[in-house]
Parts: sequence; C-alpha cells; structure tokens
Amino acid sequence: MTEKPIIALLYDFDKTLCTTDMEDYAFIPALGMTPSEFWHIANTFGRNNRMDGLLAYMYTMIAECQARNIPLTRDFLVSCGKSMVLFPGVREWFARINAFGESLGVQIEHYVLSSGLKEIIEGSGLAGEFKEIYACEFFYNEQGLASWPKLDVNFTNKTQFVYRINKGILDLAKDKELNDSMPDDSKRVPFTNMIYVGDGLSDVPCMKMMRAYGGQAIAVYQEENRQGVEELLAKGRVDFIFPADYREDTALDKTVKNIIRKMVITDALAEENAAQFRQIGKAGLPYQASLFDFFE
Repeated sequence: MTEKPIIALLYDFDKTLCTTDMEDYAFIPALGMTPSEFWHIANTFGRNNRMDGLLAYMYTMIAECQARNIPLTRDFLVSCGKSMVLFPGVREWFARINAFGESLGVQIEHYVLSSGLKEIIEGSGLAGEFKEIYACEFFYNEQGLASWPKLDVNFTNKTQFVYRINKGILDLAKDKELNDSMPDDSKRVPFTNMIYVGDGLSDVPCMKMMRAYGGQAIAVYQEENRQGVEELLAKGRVDFIFPADYREDTALDKTVKNIIRKMVITDALAEENAAQFRQIGKAGLPYQASLFDFFE
C-alpha cells in the first residue's frame, strides 16, 4: 500500500496567525515597557552594533530582564504565549483543513517558520497543531535562564527550513544530510505541494521560492497593512491576498481548499503518467511511427 501524498502548509506567525508581534502581548508589558519603547531599544542596539535584528532583540530581552531582576526562563516565556490574540477561526482551522485533506486522500501537515519565539508559540495552545516549529529560540543555562540564542530564524534564512521540509530532514543538527544531493522523486514534500502563508515583506524570500518552484504563496492582511500586501500582489510576489480570517467559508478557507484540490489532481495525474511509463517499461517500447513512414 502506497503512502498518502503530503501537502504542507507553512506559516509565518506574527500578524499571520496572531494579530501583532507575539512579544507585545505579555512579555514587554511584564518589563513595564510599551512595545514602541522596547522595539526602539532593540532596533537601535542592532543598528549601532551592525547586528542581525533578531539577535539584537533576543539580546535586548536578556538585558532588560536582567536589569529588572526578572528571570528569563522557558516557563516564563511559555506563560507569555497564553495572552496571545489569534485571528478569527485560527484555532479551528487546522482540524478542518486536515479533515478536508483526509477526504481527498492526502495528508496535510502544518509548519511554522517564524522570527518570533518558539517558547511563546508553545504557550499559545497551538503547538500541537504543527509538525515542526522553526522559530527563534533560547539556550538555557544550568540555572534555567536564557543565556544564548539557540536558533535565529531571520527573513532570508527561513528558506533553509523550506528545503528541510522538502527533503524531510527536519532535525536542525543534520546539516550534511540537508546539503546532500537527493533525487526529486525521493523528496518527502514536493515544492508543488507547498502553500506558504505570510503577511508582508519579511515573507518575500519564502513567497518567491514558492512561486519559483511551483508552490503557492498567500498573504493575509489586517486593514492597516492592506496596501503593502496589495503591492506584493501587484508586483507578482504572491499568488493571493485575503483578510486574516480563517473561519469556514471565508475567501481564504475556500481558496486554500481549492489549491489543495488542484494539488491532489496534479499528483493523481503525475502518478497515472508514471504508472503508464512503468507499464511500457515492463512490456517493451511499442512501435512509434516516424515521419518517413508517411512517405512510403
């Protein structure tokens, strides 16, 4: 019995599944700061030291907690995820899309590729919906305190995780295997079976990758970033744009289901074609007429 084809949905998180930067809900208020104050400090520190912006904000999280004697532990960050505000329909989305895929004979998998924090995502109540969460993450010392960035998922290196999903090499420690050559027909999730959902410029590298390799790219928006998302569509950087509403029968819901239907049909036709070639190989190549036959 052959395994079911896999269709993978890849999501950014901030402003894609939740309404703003995930640190804004509970972590930054716990410091006694406003989001604008915290991000100004982090961004200024990053610019002044020519740092990767995500490493700069992770450093600022450690520094500001130390300055206030707040233990920056995994449990604290996980607890910050409980205050996250998700877009309408997000909590029900995964089970509904999984069931839809099941009805068509395919397996749906969900992945996060986020510049937010894995620990906060784990506190959101959604972690169990994802096969893998690739997001920024801290290393914790013997006292259980965040002491070093364990993973930095910035806007451009997100694409490496798309390759990991494509090849089925999800373990971050397996760099050599990720870079080894692999025939296309042995890759676990073809690019043509991927749908990337994001919200803006930070997702452009992954969106362009989808469009280049035959996947689909969707941008969701709130009213305040609608213009930016419309520009992505106008410039051909994304296939579809929709309001960030994941409830049943919304435009987003209907289009994702239609994309899945299309992928299922494409997979079925490809398998039928491959089966015919295998049959020809077993029986021997049939006679093929040449141009000269018509002049005899």
